[in-house]
Formats: sequence, C-alpha cells, structure tokens
Amino acid sequence: MSYIAPKMQAKFETLSIDLKNRILERDVTIHDTKDLVRILEEIVEETEDNNN
Repeated sequence: MSYIAPKMQAKFETLSIDLKNRILERDVTIHDTKDLVRILEEIVEETEDNNN
C-alpha cells in the first residue's frame, strides 16, 4: 500500500489521475519531492523502454 506524506499531498494531487494511479500501484512511500521525482523518473524510463 502506497503512502503519500501529508506535506506531499498537495503536489501529488496536481498530477493526472492516470499518473497518480500508476504511482499508487507501485506500493511506494513518498516523503518528499525527491521521492516523488525518483518515482516519476522510473515511470518515464519504463514508458520509454516499452515504446522501443
């Protein structure tokens, strides 16, 4: 089960519903912006790999 820290909730809510769902599916913990960026980078890499 993913965890989004309260201080990150506002930033998380600015993302598209599809992106939020992809993040939540990963069972991750997001405490700060660094965590969020790392997860977004992983998603981008996976997407690029799947498109090649």
